[in-house]
Amino acid sequence: MNFPLYIAKRYIFSKSKNNAINIINRIASMGIIVGAMALFVVLSVFTGLKEFSLSFTNDIDPDLKVSSTLGKSFFIVPKQEKEIKGIEGVASYSKVIEERVLFTFNGKQEVTFLKGVDSTFNTVSDYNKKLYNGQWLKPDTYQVVIGYGIAQKFSMGLLDYNNPFEVFVPKPGKGAIENPAQAFNKTDVFPVGIYAISEDLDSKYVFADLGLAQELLEYKTNQISGLEIKLKQGADESSVIAKLQSIFKNKITIKNKEQLNEALYKMLNTENIAVYLIFTLVIIVALFNLIGALIMMILDKKGNLKTLFNLGTNIKDLRNIFLLQGTLLSVFGGIIGLLLGVVFVVLQQQYELIMITPTLAYPVVFTIENILIVMATIITLGFIASLIASSRVSKKLLD
Repeated sequence: MNFPLYIAKRYIFSKSKNNAINIINRIASMGIIVGAMALFVVLSVFTGLKEFSLSFTNDIDPDLKVSSTLGKSFFIVPKQEKEIKGIEGVASYSKVIEERVLFTFNGKQEVTFLKGVDSTFNTVSDYNKKLYNGQWLKPDTYQVVIGYGIAQKFSMGLLDYNNPFEVFVPKPGKGAIENPAQAFNKTDVFPVGIYAISEDLDSKYVFADLGLAQELLEYKTNQISGLEIKLKQGADESSVIAKLQSIFKNKITIKNKEQLNEALYKMLNTENIAVYLIFTLVIIVALFNLIGALIMMILDKKGNLKTLFNLGTNIKDLRNIFLLQGTLLSVFGGIIGLLLGVVFVVLQQQYELIMITPTLAYPVVFTIENILIVMATIITLGFIASLIASSRVSKKLLD
């Protein structure tokens, strides 16, 4: 057995004659245990909050969204659609049109997005599963589905035939407008459903049939503003993107879910890093106790160290005794803290001990990644703290 390791293990499990040193050792061990537990629980909570926040967009955003690089719209021909269907990894796709337009209802006005969707849209997105009231629109009709936020702004219900819900779309073209009344394509639409997801999304879209959107924007039947694509489980995203670029001769822009919600992902990742650094600082402060405990142990075992030195043990091995002792304390403390943290996270998942609201528990997610992060942090910082403390062992001290 390695000599410094053998002595380090003896020092860990044996009590000192000085009761104060035993108390300091217990405090140092508790600091490591509590720090590891707190870091794991907080990382699990933020992983849960991240998944909870992204769940609003993951359910409704396509895996890939195709738009034109050169303008607002592009053309898609039957040959290209056939090639898209033949791409390995593509489960389904939907043709869409998005454009900011003016809606009016009962004397109120609101500018928001009109989104024209085809009959396959619900195979790509789950907006139809987020309906708060009513039903999803039928193809080739003037029906629309509005967000809960838009319904509140207009004080609107469903199937209100007494007050028309009007949509105004600017006519395409150039030059001065002689008659403002003729500058817009206008039609009445009929809300048949209200969806509710989040505050931002509930005020963003009014869904209509793709053909109606093409008619209002004066698009041709094969002219669209985007393609939304759902991938098969385990599909190679980069391969699908490369094939789509080839089909459209690199005249399109393709974004995945993370790129579609770039600001949200950046915010969540920044928050996660900030919380990790804050609790790492707490662990660093707790490890000052470890440094103090090791230095007190060095002073307490000074006589033993002097004997070992006189028997031929070099200074490096004597330092390694306390380096290994501190590192082992960090490992054992980290493992105990992680076990307590795992128990707490599992109990929260199963029994919802802590609630945000009466119906919503704090979301927590157990991941192996968080365990590895905590152990790596504890062991690394514990090793550095032990290295600092063990450097106090010197020939001058023994003399």
